Amino acid sequence: MTPSASSPTQEKSLTLHSTWQKHLKIGLFGFGCVGQGLYDIFTKTDLSAEIVKICVKNPDKKRSLPASYFTFEGQELLENTDINLIVELIDDAEAAYQIVKRAMLAGKDVVTANKKMLALHLPELIALQEQTGTALLYEAAACGSIPIIRNLAEYYDNELLYSVSGIFNGSSNYILTKVIDEKLSYEVALKEAQDLGFAETDPTLDVAGFDALYKLCLIAMQAYGVAIEPASVFRYGITALGAEDMQFAKEKGLKIKLINYVGKVSEDEICIFVMPQFVDEKHYLYDVNYEYNGVIVEAAFSDKQLFVGKGAGGHPTGSAVLSDISACRYNYRYEYRKSRREKALQVTQEVFLEVYVRYVHKSDLEVFDFIEIRERYEGRSYGYVIGTVCLEDLIAKRERIERKPIFLAALGKKPEKAVLLPKKTQQTVFMV
Repeated sequence: MTPSASSPTQEKSLTLHSTWQKHLKIGLFGFGCVGQGLYDIFTKTDLSAEIVKICVKNPDKKRSLPASYFTFEGQELLENTDINLIVELIDDAEAAYQIVKRAMLAGKDVVTANKKMLALHLPELIALQEQTGTALLYEAAACGSIPIIRNLAEYYDNELLYSVSGIFNGSSNYILTKVIDEKLSYEVALKEAQDLGFAETDPTLDVAGFDALYKLCLIAMQAYGVAIEPASVFRYGITALGAEDMQFAKEKGLKIKLINYVGKVSEDEICIFVMPQFVDEKHYLYDVNYEYNGVIVEAAFSDKQLFVGKGAGGHPTGSAVLSDISACRYNYRYEYRKSRREKALQVTQEVFLEVYVRYVHKSDLEVFDFIEIRERYEGRSYGYVIGTVCLEDLIAKRERIERKPIFLAALGKKPEKAVLLPKKTQQTVFMV
């Protein structure tokens, strides 16, 4: 089957579909892991859709399809009036932004998986959707095969959501599983993730928490109707994870997961952050391992629900893209009803968190203003402290924290709205 021609199977399917379904002619940008996964799935389905052309960047790269399927000029897709849906699956966030914006201004619907581009430009793109009457769908931009975006937009539309949290990055979860459960070194586990296509050659986006952060910003919009600037969120990854931290987890019967959190801390305030967390065997995410993602939605009426699915790989992510393509046949759009509430929610950083800090030099602890310390260990080569800090302080000092030879993780307690404490407990405490 060529992208531009309907096969007999496709032609037959057109006569069976209801007339109110829109026939889609797709311009596809990108043919990497997800693009190839999508194409493979697409050829095995019976959608009222066809891929007209695929735009790629590198003319010298060997590909699994004939050269006639491809173009190297983006305008060939964007200016083609027959194409009514652009599917954007490239890595470059700035280039993706230009493609998406031009497509919407040209009256074309868009499906994208670029979480960084969306997180940086979402308010503008939402306004552009309203202005042009087009659709911008991005289920594949958050949590791979888990349909969390549409569930938050539709199923939980009128639910009183307490929090949305979980493992949003399959690459880091794969590495942590290999390190903790299989006792591999961090370097070997990272190499395995890269060889399997779960992590990029430069894994910084995954292991430093950026990828998870961008997804969390999208989920915050769908869950609470709040536009979050990524740079304003506390983000701390797993790059500083050491053998001492894994030993601590083993002794306590815990695992380490890179956790995203957005939730209400008062009637009109939410807090949001990304950081490693120790979880025990009773935690919903304890057995969510390898490249799997897990999303916990906690609400007033439906209580606590767990969504689990593969968060990395061409086919899992491609399946989410296909779901959005299918929705475009019915002119589906995100409505962002939660962002039009009379009283908008505010983001607060005045929140208390209980954290574990492993350090080498005692002086490194001076970067933290502990509200209180409940446990401390000092050995010959390292020590650790468990205490309470304010999220606002972590955000203010995050660059200094990342430069220190330390590892920081949350202990799993729910964030609490900061209250004014007696002066003596607000001072930095060092236990000897």
